[in-house]
Amino acid sequence: MRSFLDKLKFHGLFIKMFMVTLVSIVTVSLLTSIVMIQMSERLFMNTFSITNSKIISQIQTNFESFNYSVVTASNNVLQNGEIKGFLTKPDMDSLSSLQSYYLASQQMKKIHSNVAAYPVTMTISGVNKKTHSTDSSYWPSSTEMLRNSILTVNTLIYPKKLIYQLDTENVAGSSHDDPAIVASRALMERTSANQYGVLYFAIKESDFKRFYASFTSNGNDVVILDHSGVVVSSNRQDLIGNKELDLLGYAKDIEEQKQDYKDVNVLGNSSLVLSKYLPEYNFYLVNLINKQEVLSEMVDFKMVALISFAIVIVALFIVFIISRRLTKSLTMLAKQMSGITANAFDNYIEVSGSFEIKQLGHAYNYMLDELNDYIKKLIQTQKDQRNAELSALQMQINPHFLYNTLASIKILVQQGNKEKAAATINSLISLLQNTVSNISETITVSQELVNLKNYVYINHVRYGEQFVVNYFVADNCYGYHVPKLIIQPFIENAFFHAFQERKDGYIYVLISSEEDALVCEVVDNGVGMAGYDQQNPAHSSISSSHFFSGIGIRNVHDRIKLLYGEEYGVSIVSDIGEGTRVKIRLPLHKS
Repeated sequence: MRSFLDKLKFHGLFIKMFMVTLVSIVTVSLLTSIVMIQMSERLFMNTFSITNSKIISQIQTNFESFNYSVVTASNNVLQNGEIKGFLTKPDMDSLSSLQSYYLASQQMKKIHSNVAAYPVTMTISGVNKKTHSTDSSYWPSSTEMLRNSILTVNTLIYPKKLIYQLDTENVAGSSHDDPAIVASRALMERTSANQYGVLYFAIKESDFKRFYASFTSNGNDVVILDHSGVVVSSNRQDLIGNKELDLLGYAKDIEEQKQDYKDVNVLGNSSLVLSKYLPEYNFYLVNLINKQEVLSEMVDFKMVALISFAIVIVALFIVFIISRRLTKSLTMLAKQMSGITANAFDNYIEVSGSFEIKQLGHAYNYMLDELNDYIKKLIQTQKDQRNAELSALQMQINPHFLYNTLASIKILVQQGNKEKAAATINSLISLLQNTVSNISETITVSQELVNLKNYVYINHVRYGEQFVVNYFVADNCYGYHVPKLIIQPFIENAFFHAFQERKDGYIYVLISSEEDALVCEVVDNGVGMAGYDQQNPAHSSISSSHFFSGIGIRNVHDRIKLLYGEEYGVSIVSDIGEGTRVKIRLPLHKS
């Protein structure tokens, strides 16, 4: 397994090129297929909608022909005196009643010839409660129910209109499986407008759908809606009688906005909706085209996918061969380079292969030459820098400071203050031991505090104790290591610059830890400084003071950056009359 992985890593470029090409080809193929399918869908659906618009016009013509026959028959009934007499005269003797019924029946048969082309039942009902039907076996089931039905009520509300309604109540046998579409009209006298009866034309819904059934197919449905959204007729039997307000809304939008169609999600499917308003019926003729079903029959998506897959496989095979040849020489070069160890910069590679590979080989060998020279120079520079740093650490005592300190001790001895003179000598000895003798780069916080206290004591002896220095150190911070004499330059700066215009003052040294950093602060209430760059404190003229440290404020900042990185260093906040706060940020090190 390991040998296989070792071989595989030398073919990384080839694998990456091949994978990028693979993803690119597959992505382009998928996107192209998707775009082409979508374009085909749009083109097909647009063409399909145009064709169906013509079909809807043909269906509308069929409905208009039927309505014309119904209107003609209803006008003939309205003008027929025998029928009017049958519906208005009260019951007389049996012979007269039979004769009246016979004459009315004959007239109904004659008038029925106007709608004989359609399976329609004509029924009349008069104010004298007499009724007659050309075929009572289907409709109506009960004359009494008919007189009180919503059909009759709506007809009498609009007596001058021919009204088309869906009826499931008056079908013979009370069967709702095959409801009726009923056209009804009030019969009334022309002069007085007195209503003397109602005329009904009933056609089975199964017969009514013959007007459009030949134009439907899977996914291509026709729905007839009345003005309230009730499905009056449809080739989808499950919709008949349902109230589809969403579909009615789309149909009205198409009619009002004069759109060709709407692409919407309706009845749980993504569909194209075409609509035509039938004013004679007060119906909406709606054509629903189920996009998924129609397209699945027209487009073989499996075949498209197989063809696309075959093209991708062929393309990938060609790319594999070409990529392998292009990267073979690079793979050989990588194997030669891998034989060079981390510390052996004189293992030059053999230059061979194509022009480009030879150029790479020459450049690599030249790089090894330059690298060898650079490493030799870097090692020598580091040695020199290290020696210089050690020398600087051992010469951090300013001779002028030593002269003044010894002079102060001499005066103390002359004054007979031997104890204070001895204490001053002890502080100076301790300070010299920790700075000159100890060449370690870092010391503990507790050792740094000893150095600070010795330095402060010596300055108190020299200049008096009007400047008070207090130390506040968190208990967990004494063992942390800091660069030697990292705080002293700022104490020195406070002594000799912060209180030039004051006779007394205080200096606070605060040491604590914050998350992953050790924070050392030196705070004084001196005169402060103006125009100080907080983010780049080393650029101030204060950094030129070297009363005790040979390093100075700027060197402290640069030294911390060099040792620990850019996130550590010195920041200073100071204003005229407000004093100065120096904040030194160091990493938490125990050793």
